[in-house]
Amino acid sequence: MWDYLQAVVLGLIQGLTEFLPISSSAHLRIYPQLFGWGDPGAAFTAVVQIGTELAVLIYFRKDIWRIAVTWLRSLVKPEYRGHRDARMGWFIILGSLPIVVLGLLFEDAIDSALRSLWVVGTTLIVFGVVLGVADRYGRNDKPIEKLTLRHAVLMGLAQAAALVPGVSRSGATISMGRALGYERAAATRYAFLLAIPAVVGAGVYKLKDIGEEANAYGWGETAVATLVSFVVGYAAIAWLLRYVSTRSYTPFVVYRVLLGAAVLALLGLGVLTPLAGA
Repeated sequence: MWDYLQAVVLGLIQGLTEFLPISSSAHLRIYPQLFGWGDPGAAFTAVVQIGTELAVLIYFRKDIWRIAVTWLRSLVKPEYRGHRDARMGWFIILGSLPIVVLGLLFEDAIDSALRSLWVVGTTLIVFGVVLGVADRYGRNDKPIEKLTLRHAVLMGLAQAAALVPGVSRSGATISMGRALGYERAAATRYAFLLAIPAVVGAGVYKLKDIGEEANAYGWGETAVATLVSFVVGYAAIAWLLRYVSTRSYTPFVVYRVLLGAAVLALLGLGVLTPLAGA
């Protein structure tokens, strides 16, 4: 029963942090160790994100359906190939390639060395500053309709940086979008759409590893955490889209820097250990 209560808490953490630019993978790495639970494992972290991506699929169901149908039509009907939704379909596909390729190439490092809390604490701070600078100095004048293939690929490359826990998938994509001059709402919306293939693909790919890692959660706990993350994540999407329409990302930048500094300080004091079981 205790493991299932832990799974509920981790599902809450995942749902609250997946869409905010503060790195859900970092929080799933930091807080379980603070609570004395250990590292839930890379497979658990990947699979539980399926819940939050299901929330994206439902929340943006009309947009996703329209993009998918128009893209499929464009494959056989030339008159659809210049349509904005057909182009958006290609942007999401091509923008997803960097994280897929790099994820497969560096899978072992991502599952082990890069989960070190030294890495997590550092990336929280560094990429928090990157987000703050991009948000502060970005022109904020391009709607999502102005998205180009070059910019879609650049945001895809930025998303790939989130293979390192602490970077934040949404934070990296939004940072690049803001640096390229896109409105906050536009950069945030595209970050959500771009994450769908990568997150769902990674979660499905890691299903085979559930329960295989040392001290990791089994199928039951993972399913509970995934369900909780879906419910909480759906509410988080709606809140964040309303928030960024009128406000900056500064509070998230401050939180990232403070959390990263706290993690590094606790590591230095020996309260936390860099890797599970260290």
